[in-house]
This record gives sequence, C-alpha cells and structure tokens, in this order.
Amino acid sequence: MIETPSLVDQYCHGVLRKELGLGTFEAHLGRTGAPPAPGTTFFDTQTGFAVRRWCPPLLGLEPHCPPARYLARRRELGVLESGRRLLRASGISTYLVDTGLPGDLTGPAEIASAGAAEAHEIIRLEPLAEQVADTSGTVEGLLANLAEAVHGAAATAVAFTSVAAVSRGLAYAPEPPGPGEVRGAAGRWLAGRTAGGRLTDPVLLRHLLWIAVASGRPLQLHVGTEDPDGVAGFAAATSGLGADLVLLHGYPYHRQTAQLTGVFPHVYADLGSVLGRTGARAAAVLAELLELAPFGKLLFSSGAHALPELHVVAASVFRGALSRVLGEWVGDGAWSLGDAQRVATMIAAGNAQRVYKLI
Repeated sequence: MIETPSLVDQYCHGVLRKELGLGTFEAHLGRTGAPPAPGTTFFDTQTGFAVRRWCPPLLGLEPHCPPARYLARRRELGVLESGRRLLRASGISTYLVDTGLPGDLTGPAEIASAGAAEAHEIIRLEPLAEQVADTSGTVEGLLANLAEAVHGAAATAVAFTSVAAVSRGLAYAPEPPGPGEVRGAAGRWLAGRTAGGRLTDPVLLRHLLWIAVASGRPLQLHVGTEDPDGVAGFAAATSGLGADLVLLHGYPYHRQTAQLTGVFPHVYADLGSVLGRTGARAAAVLAELLELAPFGKLLFSSGAHALPELHVVAASVFRGALSRVLGEWVGDGAWSLGDAQRVATMIAAGNAQRVYKLI
C-alpha cells in the first residue's frame, strides 16, 4: 500500500462563502463556471461522478447518492460546517492559494482555519498590475510602481502566477521587451483604459513576467489548452536565472509538459487539472506523466476553485491513481516498495516543499 498521509496543494483558490443551489453548484463542476447545455448535467462528467463517490460519506451519506440529496444535506449542515468537514477530510496539510480571482472566496487564512492546515498566498500578476495602474497617472509612475509592487509582494507571497502570458505575451516573443517597447506599451495602456481596465497588452505581460523572474520567486504559468511547447522559448530564456517555472493546467498536453520538465532544470509540472478532471482515468494519465517527467519535477495540486468538494476529489483521485500505478510496478518487481513510497512522498508534498521553500 502506497501512503501519502500529507499533501501540499501547490495551486488552488478559495472556496465560496455562500450557500449554493443545484444550478450554481453544478456550474462550478464545469471548466468555465457556465451552466451545462439544456438537457444535460455536469454531474455526468468524471468530476461529477468523483464528487458523488468521495464526498457524500464525509457528510454522513452513502457514496453515489443522488445530487439533490447530497446538496440538501450540504444545506442542512451549512456552508461552514460542510466546508470544514470536507477540507479536513482531504488530507491536505498546506494550501498555496491564488488570490487573484474575483468573487466571494475565502482567503488563505480562512481556508487554513477551515481545513486545520497551513496556507500561503500566490499573487496573480495581472490583477496586481491593474491595481497599480489605477493609482499611477504617468508612464514613469506606472513602471516604477509596478516593479515596486512585484518585489514588495515577493516578500510575503510564495509564488507568482500569470493566466494571460502564455496565450498573449509569450505567444509573441519569450525575451524581455526593450525599454522603448515597454514605455510605448505602458503609454498606450494608460491612455486607453479606464479604472479597472484589464491588462491584455502582450509587451506589458512579458515585462511583468520578467519582473517576477527577477524577484526569484517561483512563477506559475497557466498553460491551459495552449500547447506548452509555446513556453519552451521562455523556459530557455529564463534558464539559470534562479526562478523556477511551474506549468499549470497542461492537460491534454500533459506529455509535452512532462517532456519540458526533463529538458529544463527549472521547469516543473502541476498535476491539478491533469488528474482532477480525468477521474476514473487518472491512473492511466499519471502513468503517462511518469514515463517522461523526472519524479522530482511533478507537484500535486487540486486546482480547486469555489467548491471544497474539488479539493476532496483531487486528493482522493490522486491518492488512488498513485497507489494503483506505483503498486502495480511494485507488484511486478519493477520497483521496490521503499522507492515507490519515496517517490509518492516527493510528488505529494516533498517537491512542493522544496520548490516553494516551505521547510
């Protein structure tokens, strides 16, 4: 039996503080937060089935109970108590929380309290830059304040993350933009935006990434449905500069992501969406990753947002997949039990503790 008693959730968001109806809950089971197509349900997905398998027993119900019954029990207990039971049963001992999303979500301190765990903040770069722009009236002020804000945040945050850079900034060029390019882009952004306007300029996104790299903190890049080969140029350009890159949400390009971890010493791969969304197929996907990635380059996460159930699902699916894959190799004599346990502990917690300097 492969054991992972303690997990570091190296990338997640807070959970909602409000009670949820069936439709709202179901929307958060999907990938976009939008409702399902008429006549369908997101409970009929690998994620939905996994929620019904792992979460009802934690609230005193039988596994695979109907969604309506589960949500009725959730409302009966209340959002705080149900969240507390779910998070504490997940086995996650440390949460790294991206606080950059809008909405009534718990922060690191709240999720730590509810889960009887530790929690640390991940700063999302785009909202940070937008807040700086709201209080910077000139190009010189914006650029100075931006550098100060990023380096100031690095004093307390364990990492930075960017959601737009891969599809916008790095799609154009991986190298840092020149001073003239940056000043021109900053001027256009300030002239064309109103308070609260989003950062989409590719030059400023690249500039922002390079400020984060200079801080020395790990930088998490949301690969999403973009082919992670597009990150290869940035990985090459940042090699040897002292900042690790963690590639998030690489599924279904998980094999390419795994290959990058073997090529670049400072590149790591997140398992969050790779396993959390594949459910009963997670063991097969994990085995593919273990074919290509050095074992010290893989990091567990839930990638969970809004629902504490997603933390439970990710942790349960991860443990089951890891035990199944490594247990089979031990049974075949390919691995020793001691080596399998050591690798499992690395992926579950040890790698994240090393990358983010948690110990």
